[in-house]
Amino acid sequence: MAALTYPWFHNNQPLEAAQIPVVSLEEFTNAVRSDVLDGMRIASFFAAASGPHLVCLYAVIADENTGRLTVLSAAAQDSYPSMTPDCPQVHLFEREIAEQWGIVPQGHPWLKPVRFHPCYRSGKDVWRQKKNPSILPSVMNFYRLEGEQIHEVAVGPVHAGIIEPGHFRFQCLGEHVFHLEISLGYQHRGIERRLIGGPNPRTYALIQTAAGDTTIGHTTAYCQLLESMADIQAPPRAQAIRGIALELERLANHTGDLGALANDVGYLPTASFCGRIRGDFLNLTALLCGNRFGRNLVCPGGVRFDLTDEKMDQMRRRLRELKKDVTVAVELLWNTPSVLARFEETGKIDEQTCRQLGLVGVAARACGIETDVRFPAGVYQFAQVPVSTWHTGDVFARAYVRWLEIQRSLAFLLELLENCPGGPIRTEWTGAAPNRFCVSLTEGWRGEICHAAATDAHGRLAFYKITDPSFHNWTGLAMALRGQQISDFPLCNKSFNLSYCGHDL
Repeated sequence: MAALTYPWFHNNQPLEAAQIPVVSLEEFTNAVRSDVLDGMRIASFFAAASGPHLVCLYAVIADENTGRLTVLSAAAQDSYPSMTPDCPQVHLFEREIAEQWGIVPQGHPWLKPVRFHPCYRSGKDVWRQKKNPSILPSVMNFYRLEGEQIHEVAVGPVHAGIIEPGHFRFQCLGEHVFHLEISLGYQHRGIERRLIGGPNPRTYALIQTAAGDTTIGHTTAYCQLLESMADIQAPPRAQAIRGIALELERLANHTGDLGALANDVGYLPTASFCGRIRGDFLNLTALLCGNRFGRNLVCPGGVRFDLTDEKMDQMRRRLRELKKDVTVAVELLWNTPSVLARFEETGKIDEQTCRQLGLVGVAARACGIETDVRFPAGVYQFAQVPVSTWHTGDVFARAYVRWLEIQRSLAFLLELLENCPGGPIRTEWTGAAPNRFCVSLTEGWRGEICHAAATDAHGRLAFYKITDPSFHNWTGLAMALRGQQISDFPLCNKSFNLSYCGHDL
């Protein structure tokens, strides 16, 4: 921002609600544009009620060079000049705000629903009118190319596998894909609205299921946020156990993804091996807390389950065995020319496009961008994991970054299990302080998870915003298909492996 008058703060550092600057709408949009042009990234952009008849816009902006965050807000009107033409990172956020609050970004190049649900404000619904009160997911106009030989291919929402629903619309000439448009919303559960007024037992259950394969990532972000709002920290041993669980979640999903990528090109040895090894990593999480996905492990103040010396010895032994197994399984991929021929130069995204769209996680690191919010939060303050990157931006890069992260997560876990701090596993959490605002970032296995929330005068949640990494990255998948063969779609899709429910919430 031109004049640095806005508060800069760090991940999990609470602010008094009064510290958030409320600026004019013009200053707000100019500041967001300016920061993004200066190389910063939008971690979250949303609207929230700020009284019976007032809605405010909030932008959370990350400066990855310094690891700092800033936030600013503006009182919303019924419309404002869209920032998307100059700042593509906000394109989906602006659509979401228009749908939820009826605040129209004038000049948005492709304004349409995101989750196809009614507006929160009565009489402000942008799409529902008296003649069309009900809008179903994907019932909308799709982008179309015209021409005698142009044809349209619709995929989903029902897919061949046991997976969640999503609709994909391709504009093709023969096998050549000119454009892919992705329409979701089938998994919308209204989680964010149901979090208001918490925290309570239901809040915790909703957070754990925001994206079921990222239970540890989302629950850790939630608990860190509540701890910051109460001015407490989880004990060192609890932070270490959280780190162990988060890396096991990363290992299980990355291993499963590499197996699925092998399966998509018909290479069954790695597909079979990785399917079994993924289950072994999940079983280590079950050893830790009794649940393969880490349910009920992380809680405000720490964790609910400790690691005995016997369990740590067992975990170290099994991790060393799995390190050998996964190395053999994955190196088969890199030593098979027919596999590399399908991975390399497929679904490429260049670094400039990646930055323009604000991609995060594996998708960004596969374009050579060093972005990883694990450091300096939790146990990663004391044992940093190197950032794994590759530069080609294709399916191979996204697969290879996963392999680098598997190796580094294994090394991190083995070291941490040898030097796990002692002491208690939980600090008493008695409630959040009133009138606080906090942003909690966690590097889930897909990428950056952002939870932003504020409390009211009674310490209850006044609003809660979740930005799953998939929300940033679905457009990256659409761009990766441009110029590809339509038969490359399953491979490109799996190389991103994004969450439908994490996007829909």
